[in-house]
Amino acid sequence: MASAATLLQDVFGFDGFRLGQEEIVDAVAAGENTLAIMPTGGGKSLCFQLPALMRDGVTVVISPLIALMRDQVRALQAAGVNAGALTSGNTPEETDAVWEALERRELKLLYIAPERLAAGSSIGMLRRIGVSLIAVDEAHCVSQWGHDFRPDYLRIGALRAALDVPLAAFTATADEETRTEIVQKLFDGAQPRTFLRGFDRPNIHLAFAAKNGPRAQILNFAAARKGQSGIVYCGTRAKTETLAQGLREAGHAAIHYHGGMEADDRRIAERRFQQEDGLIVAATVAFGMGVDKPDIRWVAHADLPKSIEAYYQEIGRAGRDGAPAETLTLFGPDDIKLRRTQIDEGLAPTERRNADHGRLNALLGLAEALECRRKTLLTYFGEDEVTCGRCDLCDSPAEVFDGTTAVRKALSAMLRTEERFGAGHLIDILLGTDTDKMRQHGHSGLPTFGVGQEYTRPQWQAVFRQMMGHDLVRPDAERYGALRMTDAALPILRDEAQITLRRDTIKAAAARRPAVKTMVSEEDAPLLSALKAKRRGLAEAAKVPAYVIFPDRTLIEMAEKRPQTLDQMAQINGVGAKKLQNFGDAFLSVIVGDAPALHPSRRKLAGREAGNLYDQLLAVQADLARGNDGTEKPLSCSASQLAKVATLRPSDSSALEKLLGDRRAARFGSAFLDVLRQAG
Repeated sequence: MASAATLLQDVFGFDGFRLGQEEIVDAVAAGENTLAIMPTGGGKSLCFQLPALMRDGVTVVISPLIALMRDQVRALQAAGVNAGALTSGNTPEETDAVWEALERRELKLLYIAPERLAAGSSIGMLRRIGVSLIAVDEAHCVSQWGHDFRPDYLRIGALRAALDVPLAAFTATADEETRTEIVQKLFDGAQPRTFLRGFDRPNIHLAFAAKNGPRAQILNFAAARKGQSGIVYCGTRAKTETLAQGLREAGHAAIHYHGGMEADDRRIAERRFQQEDGLIVAATVAFGMGVDKPDIRWVAHADLPKSIEAYYQEIGRAGRDGAPAETLTLFGPDDIKLRRTQIDEGLAPTERRNADHGRLNALLGLAEALECRRKTLLTYFGEDEVTCGRCDLCDSPAEVFDGTTAVRKALSAMLRTEERFGAGHLIDILLGTDTDKMRQHGHSGLPTFGVGQEYTRPQWQAVFRQMMGHDLVRPDAERYGALRMTDAALPILRDEAQITLRRDTIKAAAARRPAVKTMVSEEDAPLLSALKAKRRGLAEAAKVPAYVIFPDRTLIEMAEKRPQTLDQMAQINGVGAKKLQNFGDAFLSVIVGDAPALHPSRRKLAGREAGNLYDQLLAVQADLARGNDGTEKPLSCSASQLAKVATLRPSDSSALEKLLGDRRAARFGSAFLDVLRQAG
């Protein structure tokens, strides 16, 4: 069996592993029970696909979404890997082909949905086909309190025990509580080999902004990235439709997606987004885990996400190819109220609701951060050493002020009303606003009534937002969202501590159209466009997403390096042997015009050291075609013979004679051996 490094190069077209991948691949290939928490876009799939090729038998991959499985199977097949999926979305012909490959013991990866495990025949079927490894993608779906919980994931632990094979579980979002659930339910409490590979995605730029004409803010953000694939997450179904319409009116290719659409319409939207370059989708979080498009260049949130974990997962759909990507998250007081209400009106027990409020507070802390957002985000996930330079606060530090007096006034208003009211009524007290509610409770006589008139209502809303972000106050689910102080607020209330706040960010920014951000230099842009057009034609003909042919990152490298031969093309990241064979000539012709034809035996060696040896042997043969003195009868080796010599590299005359025969070995043997020795 070939080594991991060889398969990585020959099958997937990569020169080396990403940080942390190699150790995980080695553990999974060795048959160790494994749990890997890796950032979205960190290369999780490779960590079970590569070991599957290194192990005997079939690797069963349990994945939560049909679209995700089908895309991974198509990408593997394009790379020359025998993979298949058994899903309800299969045609009868596709299902028959998978079963035939299993019967012939040719299939290396079999993707199935967790719901298939509910069928009583599944374990018997999996025993019969010779399963040697179970890989579980999106393992956090086993967590009963997670927003992606899938009940059938609870059957996986029993499947592992029944088949008695190693299990490798992968996820990008798993806090300590969720990791404990994964170990208990998938590994029966026995601690697997665990890899926590960090949560940083350094290629993603982080940015937040307070809402100030949010529709225009989103349209401006998209305008600066015209022609690039993006996602706009919206808090409501209606907003996805109106925002998609607004994007189209502004000249973008845009569609909407939400859970209320007909199933066929959702599938059409998913397929368009996967296959079309530069398409924007305005979506609810229903457009979630199945998004495996590597070249999404930006993600915007038109409304505040549900939690810091949800935010991390959703922005993680950008830049999965490792190239630069950007994010923008808008937030406002109505967002916070909506998210609080959703938590309070949920069916979870009080303890869980309080934890969800804490997660939302952590997100508000990120939104109102005073310094580097990446540091704030990664500190939440337990990472201390953070290097950034890729967030809006590193680009332009926040303007801050001493907010101690303002916070003390707000806390005093809470204390004097016995922590029984929300921010709206408290702001009325601070502003001295006469309302029916104020008269009903007699609050106009409080010492704090009217003491906050130095700020406007929006500015007080910003103060309360930041107080939540600093976890000084929390809504009390038992009191219908009334704010209550945390222990962290007491030193400020007692004038024993001070606090710094950001100045309100609601002021309108100068109305200007930002320059379009490009993926390559102006010089390389026309070639990149031509390569994308070629890719689009090939993808449409094959009815696969464009990135299955090549991802953006590979085309960008082609445009910048401009390979002139198939050997040079093979050195481009993402060009494996199968893709070089299938698509190499087509893309080379875009770059250099009609490339010289190569014999099929030589083509198979493109990009390998044996290819260079083949060329040297061919040159030596040309010199000796009529012998040393040029008077003998012409003689030559076949292309396949030269390829065998270049690949097998015989070390002596007898071995060479077996490959070439007596006559050819006599004429070329000595010179060929000199070439092979010089190559080391």
